[in-house]
Amino acid sequence: MLTITDLTLRIAGRTLLDNASVTVPSGARAGLVGRNGTGKTTLFRAITGDLQADTGSVAIPRGLRLGQVAQEAPGTEDSLIDIVLAADTERAELLERAETETDPNEIGEIHMRLVDIDAHSGEARAASILSGLGFDAEAQLRPASSFSGGWRMRVALAALLFSRPDVLLLDEPTNYLDLEGTLWLENFVARYPGTVLIISHDRDLLNKAVNSILHLENRKLVFYRGGFDAFERQRAEQMTLLEKAREKQDVKRKHLQSFVDRFRAKASKARQAQSRLKMLEKMQPISAAVEDRSSPIRFPEPQKLLSSPIIRLEHVRAGYSRDNIILRNLDLRIDQDDRIALLGANGNGKSTFAKMLANRLEFVEGGIVKAQSMKVAMFAQHQLDDLIPDNTPVDHVRALMKGEPESKVRARVAQMGLDRDRMDTAAKDLSGGEKARLLLGLIAFDGPHLLILDEPTNHLDMQAREALMLALNDYSGAVIVISHDRHLVEATVDRLWIVRGGTVEPYEGDIEDYRTEVLTGRPPKIKPVAEPEVDRRSGQEKRKDAAERRKELAPLHKKIKDAEGELAKLQKAIASIDADLASPSLYERDPQRAAKLAKDRADAEQRLVRAEERWLEMSQEYEAGVAG
Repeated sequence: MLTITDLTLRIAGRTLLDNASVTVPSGARAGLVGRNGTGKTTLFRAITGDLQADTGSVAIPRGLRLGQVAQEAPGTEDSLIDIVLAADTERAELLERAETETDPNEIGEIHMRLVDIDAHSGEARAASILSGLGFDAEAQLRPASSFSGGWRMRVALAALLFSRPDVLLLDEPTNYLDLEGTLWLENFVARYPGTVLIISHDRDLLNKAVNSILHLENRKLVFYRGGFDAFERQRAEQMTLLEKAREKQDVKRKHLQSFVDRFRAKASKARQAQSRLKMLEKMQPISAAVEDRSSPIRFPEPQKLLSSPIIRLEHVRAGYSRDNIILRNLDLRIDQDDRIALLGANGNGKSTFAKMLANRLEFVEGGIVKAQSMKVAMFAQHQLDDLIPDNTPVDHVRALMKGEPESKVRARVAQMGLDRDRMDTAAKDLSGGEKARLLLGLIAFDGPHLLILDEPTNHLDMQAREALMLALNDYSGAVIVISHDRHLVEATVDRLWIVRGGTVEPYEGDIEDYRTEVLTGRPPKIKPVAEPEVDRRSGQEKRKDAAERRKELAPLHKKIKDAEGELAKLQKAIASIDADLASPSLYERDPQRAAKLAKDRADAEQRLVRAEERWLEMSQEYEAGVAG
């Protein structure tokens, strides 16, 4: 159990948490969410003891081990497998003692403990974790010094997961993982036996891997049961209730103030007026509910759409030289309205393929035909370093709009989603998300026909990712996405290409099929799509048949309506309980009632899930019946 009591944290004079209190139950897998800059990482530092709280406390039961990812694995000559195995210090110490101990009783105790911690399966477990994070058997035996910093971050993550701390802290772990590593980590966290607290803006990870959400907002912490979608629903209901309560209070305040204003001067009513004035003074104002929105992102439209295909590849071989071919046998076409996601583990050539399309890498053999006057824009994380540190966003945009009035320059910066007060901030002082917005706006400045995005979401919070998703869906040009954010991929693309085995080819399944393949190591059985039958009936015959089917399905339709009524009642009951639980004083004033409300809420949530499943099954049956 992790207990935070009246915690206040200030950084550089700015208050991030103010008397925040929350309890994370033992065994919970909680996603810590909140806008960038609200203090999530700072809270982690307070939990680990790396930051002293201004007031309040963080309590973890004595004896529990706390674990977080190191900055990165050291660049030593030790092999990756040895680095990971050494992370379990108790196992390493016991194995060393077993080699040197001479006392029979001590030897017996050591081996008993080794059995208890399942030490003898350690190498297999370490190899499995490294494999899931993208290291094959050969790579696991290589020294850490032969890997880049990004890959050593994966080794540090593997070491932490292997050590199995009782409380696992993960701060944006998918930022240095590809989609395949993210899918594996999602599955690992979902089965983790200890308590997990994970900072993430990955919606799918927060829906599939965690069972609760810890929300940091307005310098307070609130604990919600369920994944991110359930959290969003609960919070929306709470905001609705809060807004209604505020409106009622405003009406009451106006009524009391009107009485005071009318009768304060009359002797016969002075006492009543004074009484109502005291009521007004004691009435705590309810703040207006503020929805967590993000500034929109807009991509300029291509001035002229091109005829398809805009790119055709024929027998192309690509690499960094004739002696270093990465991709071969590329026979593909890209149309002007294509939305494509590139799948495949890091190292298979996704970035090589993207660079070739963006004219940043020459192909070695074959032919590439591109539409005349086609513009290609590419975003990659390393390009954030290309921003001029001392120049503001306005300076960066003004360089591309020479001679234009200042109002137009600033309007263009605003289209990138940067607020007015950040337009004049030096690039070096912008957050990672603000830099990403600026770079996205700069690379797409001239309205490209093809937009290539290589991991665009790493520094974006949940709201900014939604803004990017909407921008891509509004954009009329072609898009190629490389991303570990499955929600972004599923919401913005309609074609999947797999990069593996030295080539690129269409993937016949969907993202869920690919997830199954990544986790099981076996390609899923994908059913071929049958050709639709042509309905040759007349319009009158179709309407008559549809009417007959609706008549037959009337009892089922009534059940669906009843189920919708039950869903509404359960949602209202949960919202009412949440409103009671939101009161911090409840836990001090009446802890037994608080515990009962928590149990009632869990029961209602389970009933809601079952009711939603029944409603969905009946709705699908009804739709299938209506469709014939």
